[in-house]
Amino acid sequence: MQNRDSLYIEGAWRAPSSDAVIEVENPATEELLATVPAGTAADVDRAVAAAQAAFPSWSRTSVGERAEVLRRVRDGLAKRQDEIAETISTEMGCPLRIATKIQAALPQTVVGAYADLIESYEFDERVGNTIVAREPAGVVGAITPWNYPLHQITCKLAPALAAGCTVVLKPSEVAPMVAYLLFDVLHEAGLPAGVVNLVPGYGTEVGEALAGHPGIDAVSFTGSVRAGSRVAEVAARSITRVTLELGGKSANVLLPDADVATAVKVGVANAFLNGGQTCTAWTRMLVHDDQYDEAVELAASIASGYTPGDPLDPSTKLGPMVSAAQRERVRGFIRTGVAEGARLVTGGAEQPEGIERGYYVSPTVLADVAPDSTVAQQEIFGPVLSVLRYSDEEQALQIANNSDYGLAGAVWSADQDRALAFARRVRTGSIDVNGGRYNPLAPFGGYKRSGIGREMGTSGLEEFLEVKAIQV
Repeated sequence: MQNRDSLYIEGAWRAPSSDAVIEVENPATEELLATVPAGTAADVDRAVAAAQAAFPSWSRTSVGERAEVLRRVRDGLAKRQDEIAETISTEMGCPLRIATKIQAALPQTVVGAYADLIESYEFDERVGNTIVAREPAGVVGAITPWNYPLHQITCKLAPALAAGCTVVLKPSEVAPMVAYLLFDVLHEAGLPAGVVNLVPGYGTEVGEALAGHPGIDAVSFTGSVRAGSRVAEVAARSITRVTLELGGKSANVLLPDADVATAVKVGVANAFLNGGQTCTAWTRMLVHDDQYDEAVELAASIASGYTPGDPLDPSTKLGPMVSAAQRERVRGFIRTGVAEGARLVTGGAEQPEGIERGYYVSPTVLADVAPDSTVAQQEIFGPVLSVLRYSDEEQALQIANNSDYGLAGAVWSADQDRALAFARRVRTGSIDVNGGRYNPLAPFGGYKRSGIGREMGTSGLEEFLEVKAIQV
C-alpha cells in the first residue's frame, strides 16, 4: 500500500500546508502500512473555499446530469471492488469475505440508488397557491468513521451530490486509505472542480475546523456520542444544521414462541459482524426464562466458531480490533462485566490462543447480565454479546427500552403480528422482525443519544435540502 502525500482540493491533488503525516497501521500485524497528510485548519479553509466556488454551478445542474455522474461513480467503485475490499480489510481488519460482500459492495448500491431516486423525486410540489421548492442546502462538511470507512462516506456523499450540494470530507484518521481510492474514482468520473474535496486529519484539528467553519451550510457526522456532541456544539456557533449518526446498544428480543435456534444463530452473527465494530450490532440478547439456558448454550457454541484470524484469509470470520486502544477498551469491558456479576460463558479478556501479534479479542458471550450493568448500557464495539433474562413480554419491552441509545434492534416470534406489535413499542430508529432483510432505501438513524436526523433513502436526501415557499 503506497503512501499518499496530497489533498484533493478544487479538482486536483494538491500539496498540504503542513509536512505532518498520519501513520496508518495494519491491526492484524501491528506494522506500518502507509502515511497520509495530517491536514490543518488552513487546508480546510482552502477546501471550503473551493466548494463554495463550485456550488452555484453544481447546484444548477439538472437531475439527469447529477444522476449520470453518480452512475459513473458507482461503476468506478465496481471496477475497483477487489482493491477496495482488500484495502479496507488491511487498514481496519474487517475479514475479506465481509469486506467484499458489504464494505465494498454496499456503497455501489447506495450511490446507484440515489441516481435512481432523484429521477423520480419531486423537488417542487404545489400546496394551494404556494410552490414548495426543495433546494440544495449548500456546502456540506462530512466527517466519517473507521468501522465502515467507505459505506459511511457514500451515505453522506451520494445524497449530498444528488441534492446538488458540494462536499468537503474528513475521513477517519484510523482508516483513511479507502477514501483516497474513492477520490481516484470521483476524479475519473469527471466531477467539476471543487464539487468534492478531501482533507484527511485529526478530529481536534480538521474536524473542529470543518464543523465550525462559517462557510459550511450542513455538517453530517458519524461516530461516537462524545465526538458527535462536540461537533454539534462547535457547529451551533454558526447555526449550522447538523446530522448525527452516533452509537447503539441494540436489543435482540426472542419472544417465548420464537425459533430459538434461528434467532440465536442470526443474533450472534449480527453481534460479531465486523468484529462487533458495528453501531447497529444487536449486543443485548433478551431471552425468556423458559428458553434462557438453551439460548446461552447455543450462543456459546456458535461463538466458538468465530475463530480470530488473518482478515485476508477468505475463511476468517473474525478479524482484529482496529487498534491497540480499541482492543484494550473491549478487554476492559469484559473484565468489568465479570466484576459486576456477569457469567463468562466463552471467550474472555485474555489474548486469543495461538495469536502472538495483532489486536485480537476472543469472541465472548456473557450470561446473567443485569439490565443496568455497564456491559448492558455502554457500547463496547467488539465481539462481546450480553445475554439477559426476562419473565414476561412487558419486562422484555422495559429492558429493551432501558438504554440511552435507540439505533437498531430485532424481535423474533412465530406470530408476525405479535412481533410487529412489539417492534412498534421499542424506541429505536430501526428494528428487524424475524430477520427482516436490510433495505438501503429505508431511512437509517436513531432515537435518543443515537443521533439526530436520518441517512439513506428519501430521508437521507432531504437532510441536504432546504425548503422554500414561493407564493404565486
